[in-house]
Amino acid sequence: MRTRIAAILLALAAALTPVPAQAAPTDALTWSVTPSGPKGPNGRPALDYKLDPGATVTDHVAVTNHSKQPLTLRLYAQDAFTTANGGYDLRAGTAAPTDAGLWITPRRDRLTVPATSRVVVPITVSVPADATPGDHAAGVVASLLAGTTDAAGNRVSVDHRVGTRVYLRVTGPLQPALTLRDVEIKAATTWNPLRLPRVTATFTIANTGNVRLSGAPAARIEGPFGWGARTGAGTAFPEILPGGSLTSTITLDAVPALFRENLTIDVLPAPADGRPIDPPPVRASSEHALWLVPWPQLAFLALAAALVLAWLATRRRRGRRLRAALAAAEQRGREQASANPIKEGTP
Repeated sequence: MRTRIAAILLALAAALTPVPAQAAPTDALTWSVTPSGPKGPNGRPALDYKLDPGATVTDHVAVTNHSKQPLTLRLYAQDAFTTANGGYDLRAGTAAPTDAGLWITPRRDRLTVPATSRVVVPITVSVPADATPGDHAAGVVASLLAGTTDAAGNRVSVDHRVGTRVYLRVTGPLQPALTLRDVEIKAATTWNPLRLPRVTATFTIANTGNVRLSGAPAARIEGPFGWGARTGAGTAFPEILPGGSLTSTITLDAVPALFRENLTIDVLPAPADGRPIDPPPVRASSEHALWLVPWPQLAFLALAAALVLAWLATRRRRGRRLRAALAAAEQRGREQASANPIKEGTP
């Protein structure tokens, strides 16, 4: 059997949420990583800094073993990114960090934590002098490499890891900006004239600025002169990291088909951490024209018109036949009258 190495992020989305993180059980082994002071966890949801280029700060993380046996863990920092569905994730542990993960150095890169115990590890955050202004994100991770066997019988090394988030804002000009791109619009129409079309817009929201942003997308579709307007909202997202993007979908039901329609998609960004940004972010918007032809309704009207015309034609034919019958009867009456004239007699 061949041995394959696979780095699997087990429960990383939950592990990197801004709450104390605890690894999913691995053969009854559980552990957590939390922001800490020199003597233990201090309740911070994440490691959060605002530093000048070239600045250095020392902080701590607490690695807690919740298991009943010792754990030997690898401790390291790695860059963060936004997943396609809006999650917070880290690059694989085997990849070399290139951003904030490169600036964070734990005092120890490997440690053994006794059963049901905690170890506080100092970390150093050193911002390069040429660091770009704005937000940078990473995570401090404690990982455990465990062997297992996959369905094919191969030996697999699985990297179970859990960490805490790191947010670092480098001072300098801030440029909050979201962009909407890769918009795909689909219209679903049935032949039931009583059911109006459904319009679905799928699009990418990209953070093209240098500040992590939150928001909620919305859409509005309307016909000529604003007739038949419909609105809808997409799923709110807690944050998109600078350079990151996510995919969102908005569905608009019961849209009146008024031939040429105008669809507007927009999102008003907001600071992900709730702190004011100068300059404030502006609304991102994207407009699209589409055609919604009311084929079912037109077919129904055409059928109704055909039935009316057929009824009128039938009525006219019946009228013509009746008039022809009356005329024929009158003609026969005249013929009979001329064939049998009434003779005058003398009493």
